[in-house]
Amino acid sequence: MSSIQVIDRSASLLDAISQYEDPVSLKILSADSGLHPSTAFRILAALIEAGFVDKDAAGHYMLGNKLVRLASKVRRGVDLRELALDIMEALCDEIGETVNLTVREGDEVIYIERVTAKRMMRVEQVIGSRAPLHVTAVGKLMLAELGDHFIRAYADRTGLKSYTPHTISTEADLLNITQQVKNQGFAYDNEEAEEGVGCIGVLIYDASHNVVAGLSISAPIERRKEEWVQIVKEAGKKISERLGA
Repeated sequence: MSSIQVIDRSASLLDAISQYEDPVSLKILSADSGLHPSTAFRILAALIEAGFVDKDAAGHYMLGNKLVRLASKVRRGVDLRELALDIMEALCDEIGETVNLTVREGDEVIYIERVTAKRMMRVEQVIGSRAPLHVTAVGKLMLAELGDHFIRAYADRTGLKSYTPHTISTEADLLNITQQVKNQGFAYDNEEAEEGVGCIGVLIYDASHNVVAGLSISAPIERRKEEWVQIVKEAGKKISERLGA
């Protein structure tokens, strides 16, 4: 099989997956793409390894996060970080706490931008650092969007490692909290990644209502305020609108 042929077949599989809202079986993808199941399986395995495709607990396929991250590039090549930065700075000025921009890669969130408050006591997340999905506000929202099959598979393969006494550590609790945060449109991190630190997170969407990234604020838990929820939601909405949402 030539390299060009592999690219063509990979593209046909990605096109086939994109036609379905829910994860789709190998049998259907084989039929839609015209590929033999064994050929489709091998190519899908390579696409999973590259991050272009994800697989849920039932063995069904969905588009992967790397495609979403590539989609975060908007018209005229404007970078998502550049597009969001002034909104993040305004949010930081308004609440006086650290603001973070994150994307998902596999089972983790990666911090790709931050704005820090000008105060002695503050929370700082290092750009490029990672955290498991279940311990962060944005990560729980991302899990909620991926659905119960993905959440169960995530719990199984990660073991839901605890980082503090407050970390969600059972599949049942994770399923309950992800349903709750999906309904309310925001999530908290209640000292789940680090004791003494509380976060509020929301998701950022593109024009196709795909999750592109997450926006969050981090603060000492005793300083976090309920009224910040609406402020963070509005900031996330502004960034999503710039992406065409």
